[in-house]
Amino acid sequence: MAADGGIDVRRDRLVIFASTLGTAFEWYDFFVYGTLATIVAGHFFPSDNPAVSFLIFLGSFGVGFGMRPLGAILFGVLGDRLGRKYTFLVTITLMGVATAAVGLLPTYATIGVAAPILLVFCRILQGLALGGEYGGAAVYVAEHAPRNRRGFYTSFIQSGVSAGFMLSLSVVLLSNQFVDKEAFAAWGWRIPFLFSLVLLGISLWVRLKLSESPVFTAMKEKGEVARNPLRESFDSWAKVRRILLALFGLSAGLTVIWYVGQFQSLYFLQNSLRVDDMVARVLVGAAAFGAVFGFILFGWLSDRIGRRRLILTGYVLTLVFLFPLFHWIAAAANPGLAAAMERAPVVVTGSDCRYDPFASRQETACGKVLDALSKKGVAYTKVDGVPGTPPAVTIGGAPVDASDAESLEAGLAAAGYDLAKVTPSLGDSAKIFVYLLILGFFSGMTYGPSAAVMVELFPARVRYTSLSVPYHIGTGYFGGFLPFISQYIVARTGDPFAGFWYTFIVAGVAFLIALVWLPETAGKELE
Repeated sequence: MAADGGIDVRRDRLVIFASTLGTAFEWYDFFVYGTLATIVAGHFFPSDNPAVSFLIFLGSFGVGFGMRPLGAILFGVLGDRLGRKYTFLVTITLMGVATAAVGLLPTYATIGVAAPILLVFCRILQGLALGGEYGGAAVYVAEHAPRNRRGFYTSFIQSGVSAGFMLSLSVVLLSNQFVDKEAFAAWGWRIPFLFSLVLLGISLWVRLKLSESPVFTAMKEKGEVARNPLRESFDSWAKVRRILLALFGLSAGLTVIWYVGQFQSLYFLQNSLRVDDMVARVLVGAAAFGAVFGFILFGWLSDRIGRRRLILTGYVLTLVFLFPLFHWIAAAANPGLAAAMERAPVVVTGSDCRYDPFASRQETACGKVLDALSKKGVAYTKVDGVPGTPPAVTIGGAPVDASDAESLEAGLAAAGYDLAKVTPSLGDSAKIFVYLLILGFFSGMTYGPSAAVMVELFPARVRYTSLSVPYHIGTGYFGGFLPFISQYIVARTGDPFAGFWYTFIVAGVAFLIALVWLPETAGKELE
């Protein structure tokens, strides 16, 4: 609000633009790492099994998310004690420098094990920076917003997260246009990381034009700034209960829905369905662009019909349609492979089918068979066999000697398993886009109103800290390790759809918690 109680449109536009732009750029820095997963994994975590390199890389991807709660504590306390504006100026600078550093790192082939260590260190810095970004931007925008527009104003922050992901895909695709495929795999992957320095300069220039939040300024003038925001955030059961609600009922649920629609869908298309990497990125990026408008729509709508109703609806729709949507995507993306898996399923029968995706050598004969299928990205089903008998493999009921690579190849080919990369037809691509867009709108229902809800749950003295800690624990651990956990489940089970159970369970628990404990906060006056 303006000083006279009216709405300062020009100031509010600058606040929204600067905060959203900075958030988009900072998430770009974070997501470009995951966008280039299949390429960068081989440079820093080489292995004779691409699935293992990919899993280890996803583990390092999760490290950045694991550091976010520590960043939330550090920068949340600074934001509540020193101010909102300067705290997220620091976070975006740290993020930009750490991301650019990844683009300059020597690879494993050059300096050996020091390369992945340095890469993980950069991820740690990225995670710390991101831990302070979202809370600062959300609180800053909400404390400027009129109470009947708070959901709409803060929804742009949520859209900034998707915009950052979309920007990371766009820069990667654009880089591919100027660098051929072999050169991009060799050194061109560094370009998107180094581009973060340009984004950092723009972000700092815009954000330096901002003034401090009026709520924080008023608290500072009255001497009401919290001396120990972290301790004060947990000094009563009522506050702890709100933090737990924000963690398990909001952050954990909304983040797994968002990540399944972005990263997990990308890896599902690239790895399980063998869709051409560039085509998969275009489809996911286009859907992410369309979903941005959903975030804004549902943020605006939450000011009118309430935030609680939209969030619960988003959870329910996700639980109902999660598995059908990905089965429809599979049928459209690679109908030949989908038909082969249904018509001629691969069944492995053995008495000791222990399989460790990270082991350099499997201990059992059945484990070796599963490892061979995993390396090819072939879905399989395990059946217990008679103890002491060697493992048996059938493809569509026909026995195959899986211990012999040529026999396995011939059996898969005869059953119609074409494992070459494919490009879906225009019509099928349109279907995939629509399915991903639907999932993006489910995410918009839960994510769009969430910043406003969490700001409204907590008092001004500790708002930055109290919001940031549960949000980044939820998104950092439940969401950040989603790609790793889901892909690990797929590798262990041989079922490309099994990884989606993780999202289903977390979203289901979040729905139950929100149904019981989430209050309606729309229209609440911020003190």
